Amino acid sequence: MDTKSKELFEAAKRHIPGGVNSPVRAFGAVGRIPRFIASAHGDRIVDVDGNEMIDYVCSWGPGILGHAHPAVIEKVQKACQNGLTYGAPTENEVILAELIAELVPSMEVSRLVSSGTEAVMSAIRVARGYTKRDKIVKFKGCYHGHSDGLLVKAGSAALTTSVPDSAGVPSDYTRNTLVALYNDKASVEALFQANPGDIAAVIVEPVAANMGVVLPEDGFLEFLREITAKYGALLIFDEVITGFRLALGGAQEYYQVQPDLTTLGKIVGGGMPIGAYGGKKEIMDMVSPVGTVYQAGTLSGNPIATAAGIETLRILKEDTGIYQRLAANAERIADAVREAAGDAVCVNQIGSLLGVFFTSAQVRDYKTAVSSDTARYAEYFGYLLDRGIYVAPSQFEAMFLSDAHTTEDVEFTCSMIKEYFG
Repeated sequence: MDTKSKELFEAAKRHIPGGVNSPVRAFGAVGRIPRFIASAHGDRIVDVDGNEMIDYVCSWGPGILGHAHPAVIEKVQKACQNGLTYGAPTENEVILAELIAELVPSMEVSRLVSSGTEAVMSAIRVARGYTKRDKIVKFKGCYHGHSDGLLVKAGSAALTTSVPDSAGVPSDYTRNTLVALYNDKASVEALFQANPGDIAAVIVEPVAANMGVVLPEDGFLEFLREITAKYGALLIFDEVITGFRLALGGAQEYYQVQPDLTTLGKIVGGGMPIGAYGGKKEIMDMVSPVGTVYQAGTLSGNPIATAAGIETLRILKEDTGIYQRLAANAERIADAVREAAGDAVCVNQIGSLLGVFFTSAQVRDYKTAVSSDTARYAEYFGYLLDRGIYVAPSQFEAMFLSDAHTTEDVEFTCSMIKEYFG
């Protein structure tokens, strides 16, 4: 059933660390052999052994329209015919920057990069340059990419590997990173009181999606906006996952809280490698060549990635019913889990993001998230996988829905979930 995947995994381990190019793909947390994917269309992926699966990973978020959307593929193919990269400005960069500013008004000026990690790393450098301060506040369990200064109590795959914060990161790189507790106002207040005038920015996933899906409690994001303004620090929303997924304007539109800087990835490139960071012109004027904060990238604004991003955002902008459809399908699955499992699990769902925690606790932060029974989640994962349903191979990752998920596939998923909890 997975013979070729096993063979490829063994071959990969000879020349790729752990056989994968991103840790969670190894299926280590669920005790399985990773499926090597051959193709994907709509809401289905097919592995090299011919197993077809309903996909709720969606490439970890970018696939909001489903795989290989015809309009996006057409734009990418046309762009490829004109060359893959130039290392020079293109019209597409201007169009995408204008779209971002229109849909996310706080991003008056933005800079394109090649990944979410790069976007976050750059935004923090800008915040430090603008405020002339060094310290950053992040939250335990929130993941902002693998740059050295942010691998402190990180979420995502870092929660299920044997080195939670990463070897190879000098302590000097993280001494200016302060760690607060998500949904805990007092922990943030204490850090500001202990470091007055030293904190450049607070960075947060407005909806935490790398320790599973954890929603901000009422008033938490508003509090972050207020306390950063009070102490002269910047507020950075890491919307690499939530950007264009919770709403057309991201979590900041959904919650009506405007940050000073925003980082984007995933959907902004329509499935191609891309990222962006941006904010008010006054702040972004710190970036070279206008200002003194240096940041550059040979493939930044790549013409293929921008073509995919522009078309994806255009579709999201024009299809006014998409977010309602996404939320409705996610709610059906969430309700099915709650109905079948009762108090044995906690289900957190918002829009097209969904997290199933094998704990009776109400998951609201890192501590309650890691109270989950990861062995039981691995069993749940395997049960669904064996029935053609592909969910995240980790307790601490999100389940994503796309607009390509059909009513029939969602209903089948619900029936298999009910059968598992039986």
